[in-house]
Amino acid sequence: MKLKCLRSDNDCEYCDKDFKELCELNGIKREFTVPRTPQQNGVAERMNITIIECARSMRIHSGLPKQFWAEAVNTAVFLINRGPSVPLDEGLPEEVWSGKKVNISLLKVFGCTSYVHTDAGARTKLDAKAIKCTFI
Repeated sequence: MKLKCLRSDNDCEYCDKDFKELCELNGIKREFTVPRTPQQNGVAERMNITIIECARSMRIHSGLPKQFWAEAVNTAVFLINRGPSVPLDEGLPEEVWSGKKVNISLLKVFGCTSYVHTDAGARTKLDAKAIKCTFI
């Protein structure tokens, strides 16, 4: 699907020359609301709050430091797009967007313990075959 229009709050996050050229090149119409009036874009602002609260909760629950906020936000958005949505009559946003069935059987808990296999050439006979990691 092609993005047709982008609405932002005119607060300069999306005001640089390169982004303007990218939108023009791809035929994306840009709309701006009055600066510092988030109520003009209520649905997006409420979703931003939902995403941030979900990411904060996952990061704190996992015990990861604040530097992993971006990974937590990406995971929150990933999960929201694969969960039921009232405006879509309980459909899944990812399925509506892509037209493909969503497989959630591979989901893992954000921040859970995971293990990465160590190649045989990088270890000796008595070394561990895996390194303990945190899944993000």
